[in-house]
Amino acid sequence: MFHSLSSSLARIRALIWPIYAHEHKKLVPMFVMLFLICINYTLLKNMKDALNVTASGAEVIPYIKLWVMFPSAVIATFAFTKLASHYSHEKVFYITISFFLGFYLLFIAVLYPLREHLHPYVMADYLEVTLPLGFKGIIALFRNWTFTCFYVFSELWSCMVLTVLFWGFANEVTKLEEAKRCYSFFNVASNFASIIAGIIPTACVYFVRANFTEARQDDASLTIQTVLVLICGVATMFTFRWLNVNVLNGPEFDEFHQTKLKMKKKKRLSIRESFALLSGSRYLICIAILVLGYNLGMNLLEVMWKNEMFLLYPSRSDFNSYIGKLTSINGMLAMMVTLFIPKLLDRFGWTRTALITPVVMCITGGLFFGLILYQQWLPVSLFTILGTTPLAVIVYLGAFQNTTCKAFKFCLFDTTKEMAFIPLDNDVKLKGKAAIDGVGSRLGKTGGSVAYQGLLMIFPTLTACAPYVATVFFFVICLWIYAVRALGVMFREKTGSALEPEDHDAENSQESSTLTASRDIHVDSPSPVPSSP
Repeated sequence: MFHSLSSSLARIRALIWPIYAHEHKKLVPMFVMLFLICINYTLLKNMKDALNVTASGAEVIPYIKLWVMFPSAVIATFAFTKLASHYSHEKVFYITISFFLGFYLLFIAVLYPLREHLHPYVMADYLEVTLPLGFKGIIALFRNWTFTCFYVFSELWSCMVLTVLFWGFANEVTKLEEAKRCYSFFNVASNFASIIAGIIPTACVYFVRANFTEARQDDASLTIQTVLVLICGVATMFTFRWLNVNVLNGPEFDEFHQTKLKMKKKKRLSIRESFALLSGSRYLICIAILVLGYNLGMNLLEVMWKNEMFLLYPSRSDFNSYIGKLTSINGMLAMMVTLFIPKLLDRFGWTRTALITPVVMCITGGLFFGLILYQQWLPVSLFTILGTTPLAVIVYLGAFQNTTCKAFKFCLFDTTKEMAFIPLDNDVKLKGKAAIDGVGSRLGKTGGSVAYQGLLMIFPTLTACAPYVATVFFFVICLWIYAVRALGVMFREKTGSALEPEDHDAENSQESSTLTASRDIHVDSPSPVPSSP
């Protein structure tokens, strides 16, 4: 009986806290780093949308992503590649985060307070009268250019700091057999950060309404949240420094440091060679399609949803508060899903687990587009009974789609995508990841922006574009699913079927040889994890 109780407690511990005692010194600081980075990610994401949508309308988002975000992502990737070629990972980390924090400080101290003097309102009004209606979005981008810059730096925080810097570092110090446990643990940090960061805008609304006049409430709320971003950014650098000084200098990381020295001696790939490497690797192309598929699909859905949400919540504070509430819900939902990631990978394998996100997006996106396209055929009495309006139902359904897909994205999509990088060589992993996450995600969002801009030149509103947007959306989902299946085959070959239990009996009988194959692949990783705590 005692043995049975101990086994049950061990299973519960493995589910809730899948980390061994000797791993705490390394993984807890990484947990804190990811938590702080994700706090900033969520705050910046909500602020950039509230600033730009309430000032310019949702139509401006496709123009920002095409004409500003994409070239900015290319420049950022080029700069990261140059930095990585001349400095250690630690110095690149400090330089990159300091650059972002410097802009946020400049924005809140100079650009935003002086926006009335810096924004070219007179010229924008003239262009709006002179140019065709289809140029409304790009004129709005120009009119509120400081808000556009804030949008760009907020988006780049996601791909350069969260995706490239943190996950690139995590991939260097984590082995494949550790990743199945540790990456779900990291997702707890990101989900918990989403919950906390989602509460902050609502708390700010209550605070500023009690302490500031109505005319200053929006400005005060923005200032408070930006100061929090600066504090979290500085704390992230201090945590990373502690980790490098106190943990990564241990004897168990000698192989990691030797790998870095070897990489410094090797000739680094240029940015052109990095893209050549990407285009010449079917494995990396499939990962890129995954990233493109998610970002393009979400971009097509989010622009349509935010347009409807702006009609329902025209105030910036209300808009930001509503997004914050959804972010908290998303974090709680993702937290619950995270607990089952190791079991999903064990039970279904990498391929089937990676297929969950596109399937969920297909179903929820289909419901959202279906309501937009066929709302006029629904009886008015239905909305009367529900005590709401068609617009509110569309916004709430879009919120359900958005929170559900992002919960699965943070838990399943990110985990399976990052695991796909692990079998690659360090140089291929670093440069290929920078190209895919830095520019690949932007290509996905840029593709959606191109589609929207072309349609807005023909149709007067975003709602009128919905049938054609839905067609592109479902095509992208099909391509994404195909890429997952193809990548699953190659991933199984590289990892010796360690995470593809399609033949359970064969897998169980070959468990020891599989682990050996995994260790052979990860010659540049730290020492293997023991089989028991």
